[in-house]
Amino acid sequence: LYGGLYKWTSPVTIQSDITLSGNATKIWIFQVSGTLNVSPAVKIHLTGGALAKNIFWQVAGAVTLGTTSHFEGIILGATGINMQTGATINGRMLAQTAVTLQMNTVTRPQ
Repeated sequence: LYGGLYKWTSPVTIQSDITLSGNATKIWIFQVSGTLNVSPAVKIHLTGGALAKNIFWQVAGAVTLGTTSHFEGIILGATGINMQTGATINGRMLAQTAVTLQMNTVTRPQ
C-alpha cells in the first residue's frame, strides 16, 4: 500500500502480511469504523524509507494484535487496545479506555 487515506465502514481483519511502501515523507491514514484485528503471526512491513511515525490507525472499535504479530504505526483507539502474548509494535497505542499488554515489546517510532 502506498501513502494516502484508506477508509473502511466495517470491521477489518488483517489475515496476511502487508507492506507499506513509500519514502520518509509519505503519510498513511487508516480509518476503521468498526474493530481492527490482526491475525496471529501477521506482520506489517515498511519499505522505501517509510516511517512508523507517519502511519496513523484511527479505529472506532476495539483493536486486537494477535499472538506474535508485528504492527507499525500509531493506533488511535476509541475503545480498548489488546496486544496478545508476544505481539510487537513499532509505534504508539492511545486508547480512550485501556491498553492491555501481555509480554509484549513496544518501540517508540523514530
